[in-house]
Amino acid sequence: MNWTPLTTEEQFEQILNRSAHKPQVIFKHSTRCSISSMVLSRLERAEAPDTIDFHFLDLIAYRNISNKIAETLHVFHESPQLLLIKNGECIYDESHMGISMDDLAEQAV
Repeated sequence: MNWTPLTTEEQFEQILNRSAHKPQVIFKHSTRCSISSMVLSRLERAEAPDTIDFHFLDLIAYRNISNKIAETLHVFHESPQLLLIKNGECIYDESHMGISMDDLAEQAV
């Protein structure tokens, strides 16, 4: 798994722009949550489609970006949370043990 760290609101805007050409995923991870760590490990063991860009948001360090994402994409904040963005909109939003690479790949088509 090749994560791009998401650390600025400007990067988030770039992700929205890029989603017009290629699906973008944001994984919101809490470094203090064992469920989040388990889901992250499960994602990293799965085969990630190369047709999607993957971004990693550390919620503890960058809560302001998480708030911006929730506001912009009209999603409730959860942790862990996986968001699939196409054409500037969140088309798939899953959290906790519902997060699955297979489901994500199916939704991204």
